[in-house]
Amino acid sequence: MGSLTGKRLVLGVTGGVAAYKAAVLARLLIKAGAQVRVVMTSGAQRFVTPVTFQALTGQPVHHDLWDERFDDSMGHIELSRQADFVLIAPASADCIARLAAGRADDLLSALCLARDCPLFVAPAMNRQMWEHPATQRNVVRLIADGVQVLGPDAGEQACGEVGQGRMLEPEAIVAALERIADAALAAAASTGRLRGLSVLLTAGPTYEPIDTVRGITNRSSGKMGYALAAAAQEAGAKVTLVSGPVTLATPAGVERIDVLTAQEMCDAVMQRAHAADIFIGVAAVADYRVATPAQHKLKKEGGPPQLTFVENPDILATVAALPQAPFCVGFAAESENLREYAQAKRRRKKVPLLAANLAQETFGRDDNALTLFDDAGEHSIARAPKPVVARALLDHVATLIGR
Repeated sequence: MGSLTGKRLVLGVTGGVAAYKAAVLARLLIKAGAQVRVVMTSGAQRFVTPVTFQALTGQPVHHDLWDERFDDSMGHIELSRQADFVLIAPASADCIARLAAGRADDLLSALCLARDCPLFVAPAMNRQMWEHPATQRNVVRLIADGVQVLGPDAGEQACGEVGQGRMLEPEAIVAALERIADAALAAAASTGRLRGLSVLLTAGPTYEPIDTVRGITNRSSGKMGYALAAAAQEAGAKVTLVSGPVTLATPAGVERIDVLTAQEMCDAVMQRAHAADIFIGVAAVADYRVATPAQHKLKKEGGPPQLTFVENPDILATVAALPQAPFCVGFAAESENLREYAQAKRRRKKVPLLAANLAQETFGRDDNALTLFDDAGEHSIARAPKPVVARALLDHVATLIGR
C-alpha cells in the first residue's frame, strides 16, 4: 500500500491548456490509491469537460458555489471538511492571485479559504506571466501562508515560447505528494524524538563589509536552516537559531539571534555551544573578510581599491573541536565534485554527519535534495520541499544519537 492509499483529495482544475494534464493526474492519483473529487472553475471547463473527470473518478464533478446537491448549498464547507488535502493543478496566474488575496467568489477559491487541511498548487502559465513581479509576490504570499508550491517546470510552452512556467508532469506531482505523505508519516512517528535536547543552528548568509555601503555576501536565502529550526522545534527540542541577514519569519517557539558577519556568528555560537546537545551549521559563512573595512564610502577616483583579506573563523570545526562537543552536523554546498569535496570536508572538520548538495540547485529555492555522509556511508534524501527534507534529516540525526 502506498502513502496516498485512502487519502481523500480535492483536485482543483483551473483554466489553462495544461488542464488536459489534470485528467492524467486524476487517473494516476486514483491508481496510487487516493479518493479524488474534482472541482473545476468556469475557465477550466473551456478546456476539458466535467464529464471527462466524472468518468475518470467515478464521482460527480463540482463547479457551482451554489450547488443545491449540498446541504444548505455549502459545498465549499463540505468538500473541504472531507479532504485530507487540496491540490490545484493546473493553478493559473489568476488562481494564484485569488488565493493570495483571499478571494472566495467561486467554489474552488471558497473551499480553499474554508479548508483546514494542506493546500498544494502546481502553477502553469506563460513564462512572462510566471516571471511577472505580481505573480512572484503572490507566490511568496502563498508560501508564507503555508501553501506548498509544486513547480513550475521549464521547457517548451503551448504558446511556442520556452521558459519557466510549465506545469510539472502528472507523474512528478504524484511523486512529490507521495514524498510529502511519507515524510508526514515519518514525522508523526518520530514526534518528540528530540524532546529534552537543545539544538543550536546557524542559517542564512554572512555579510562582510568593504566600506560603509558595500560588502561581500552570497545567495543563501536561509530557507533550509529555518526549515530545520522549525522541524527541530516540532520534534520537541529547545531551539536556538543564529541567523545571518534574511527576510524570513522566525519559526514559532524558536529563539533567534541576529548577526551580520562571520565573526559575529562565531561569537554567538561559541557563547551557546557548551549548552547544546546538537549543533547544525547550515549558514553559508564567508571564508574571508576584508582586513580593514573603509570607514567611509570608497570613491571611484584612483582606480579599483586594493583589498587585503584575512580568513574568517571556521565555526563548524571550532565547535567540533570542543572538549565536550555537541553532536555536529555540517553542510556543504558545492558546485561540482559533490561526493569528493563533501567527504573531504567531513574528514577535515571531524564531524559525524555532513549534508551536501549542489549550490546551484538549492540557493533561493523552496525545495532541496541532500546526500548525507556519516561513518556508515552515504544516504540520499530525495528532492522535496525544504520542510520535508528538514524532517528527514533530523530523523537521521535522531537515529544516529540513539533517540
